[in-house]
Amino acid sequence: MTTEGHTHTELTQLRQEVELLRAERRQFLEQLQQKSREINALQHRLQQLLRRYFGRSAEKLDPQQLQLFETLLDQLAPMNHRTPEPEPAAKSSNNGHGRRRIPKDLPRRTVIHDLAEDDKPCPCCGIMRHVIGRETSEQLDYIPAQLTVIEHVRLKYACRACEQNASESGPQIVVADKPSSPIEKGLAAPGLLAHVMVSKYADHLPLHRQERILARYGIDISRSTMCGWAAQCAEALRPLYEWMAKQVCLSKVIHTDDTPVKVQDRELDRTRTGRFWVYLGDRSHPYTLFDYTPSRSRDGPRRFLEGWSGYLQADAFGGYDGIYAGEVGGTVTEVACWSHARRKFYDARESDPGASNQALAYIRLLYAVETEAKQRANAVRKERALLDEESGRSPGSPLCAALTLSLRREKSVARLEQFKAWLDSQQASRGGHVLPKSPMGQAITYALNQWEALCVYAADGDLAIDNNAAENALRCVAVGRNNWIFCGSDNGGDTAAILFSFMATCRRHEIDPFAYLRDVLTRLPATPINELNQFLPGRWPQSPRSDAN
Repeated sequence: MTTEGHTHTELTQLRQEVELLRAERRQFLEQLQQKSREINALQHRLQQLLRRYFGRSAEKLDPQQLQLFETLLDQLAPMNHRTPEPEPAAKSSNNGHGRRRIPKDLPRRTVIHDLAEDDKPCPCCGIMRHVIGRETSEQLDYIPAQLTVIEHVRLKYACRACEQNASESGPQIVVADKPSSPIEKGLAAPGLLAHVMVSKYADHLPLHRQERILARYGIDISRSTMCGWAAQCAEALRPLYEWMAKQVCLSKVIHTDDTPVKVQDRELDRTRTGRFWVYLGDRSHPYTLFDYTPSRSRDGPRRFLEGWSGYLQADAFGGYDGIYAGEVGGTVTEVACWSHARRKFYDARESDPGASNQALAYIRLLYAVETEAKQRANAVRKERALLDEESGRSPGSPLCAALTLSLRREKSVARLEQFKAWLDSQQASRGGHVLPKSPMGQAITYALNQWEALCVYAADGDLAIDNNAAENALRCVAVGRNNWIFCGSDNGGDTAAILFSFMATCRRHEIDPFAYLRDVLTRLPATPINELNQFLPGRWPQSPRSDAN
């Protein structure tokens, strides 16, 4: 081979090696970028987990920082003339500390403190001093709960004349009837049953702790016995629970959400996961219903909402898609939750703080409209209440749907359009800098996928901007779950759902669940099923109540 041919071969090999090195370099860079994205995603997930377990739950940012973006949004949309928002009311000088007034309906015991007899004569002249007034102060005292025994004595009657002329069948004996009980031949009276139910399902006190508390009074009642009481009480209350469910399904708007719960299964060596679902009726049907399902399938919501039509406000769970498509037989409109969308932008603040803060600023402006609407509605409600009081009529409805809708059309619609345009501009496919797989990209994708449902609230004043009402209703399960850990079975989950429903509805109506359950469990066994509506928590204070003693 000649020298020129040898040189040409070497140059060709060098070019091939250079191309190979360039290809390897591109491959390494792509792998490095992929690893970097995976590391960022894992760091994002780790931060979420750390914040969930150790951080604060409030999603708050610096208001001054968001104010900068509010000014920017005003500059971007000069055609959106913003009316001055009402100034916040001046804060009261009372910061919440100090002694509060004691309710006047509490039992009172007066203790009079007098001077000793030796101190009553005047030290100057020796004449007995007389009372010129009194100085009164109050203290709260606590009397521990006490158990009492109700001894039922049933009188027997017989005819003496028939006794003297006794026939083969003997004299006829009549025994006085005993009042019906929610648990026939049971040891617990309605008061004790109500106490056990409220302690567990309202105050989150597990049955094994109640067992120890009762033992301090010398009463030996096992947790398994109290568990049976709960199941029997739930079964007695089931007709009323089903009546409440029918009332919820008459609502125009229903809020719903779900939360997991551990459930024991005898066929497994570990617990499995069940679900508690909550359904909140609207203001015309103010009842809070819980439902238990062994899994998170769509069968639970589909069964509960069978035949219902209206607005369903929920998260983006795919199990609701069939309901929106008409599987329940009615027309159900999806209403998404801005709180869920906001949370995803908040979680992305570490990876892309600039875009995250600007998105949060847009959402904050949407909530500012809701705050203004509530302030105006409260002012209108107070004005109507005064007019109704002067005219002798009952107060008007607190909901000013027309006012809320007008304000949303004036401000929220324009801000939603601005936010949508900004979200589109941030996507990498449209020239933006946000990658689809990044935390910020996932937040933008979530918002755009749910956009139509996120904007539904602006078209009806009866709708809420978020689903926080349902999330707040599930707190009773979340708090109790930390104490009683799991449900013993699917039947136990069903029992808990029924009793949670009454506790949550009583809290919604601001009535004492103990007084309610004690009265209802006393009178319910003797009440015909067609008269159960008098025991609905919304009507119960107006119904004739039995003697609590």
